[in-house]
Amino acid sequence: MTWSIIALDASGAFGVAIASKFFAVGALCPRARSGVGAVATQALVNPLYAAPALDGLAQGLAPAQIIERLTAVDQGRDHRQLHLIGADGKSAAHTGSACVGWCGHTAGEGFSVAGNMLAGPQVIGATAQAYRAHAGLPFGERLIAAMSAGDAAGGDKRGKQAAALLIYTTEDYCALDIRVDDHAEPIQELQRLYGKSLERYQPFTACLPSRQRPGGITDRAVIEAEIERFHSRQRGAGQ
Repeated sequence: MTWSIIALDASGAFGVAIASKFFAVGALCPRARSGVGAVATQALVNPLYAAPALDGLAQGLAPAQIIERLTAVDQGRDHRQLHLIGADGKSAAHTGSACVGWCGHTAGEGFSVAGNMLAGPQVIGATAQAYRAHAGLPFGERLIAAMSAGDAAGGDKRGKQAAALLIYTTEDYCALDIRVDDHAEPIQELQRLYGKSLERYQPFTACLPSRQRPGGITDRAVIEAEIERFHSRQRGAGQ
């Protein structure tokens, strides 16, 4: 019912971008954990895969071993699709034999793409190629660009409805969690919301308590100065 890309950025951040002709796909399918990994569970989704998959990665298990363990005890495994990536950049995927075509998966250095009910194999091919081609973009923009390419290649063969972007960097809480639950052009809307997040959300969350700065920044004048400094860097990067 969907396609997604999971990736490990050069910064160590984990991200998942996903789209589907299914309401609120971001609610059940993408999961990640800082310093550990990312996972997307889809097709006839089994949300119970996510926690043990991330726990297994935290314990040092190989992604393929985790998938084998999870699917072995799931009687619905032939209807499931699952892919995950760990802190070493290695990934693995499972596309059940009963998943609706076109279905399949592919992987590259530091990323994996998987999908089902797609217009054809060109969808995950275009997603993967765009992710490789946009290595110079900020991580979130790179993931959205990859999904946009897959959308242009046909996307979900049933149409469009929802999309989501989830990113974890160094903290226990996520750095970015954007969901488009019901929209005629969900990936375009995801891109718009990402742009809105740059206005205040992303620079503000950089001031929150963190592992490096447990108290965070509480002086509102300093917070505003940090937000302005963020935008100055953004303007400089755009020149």
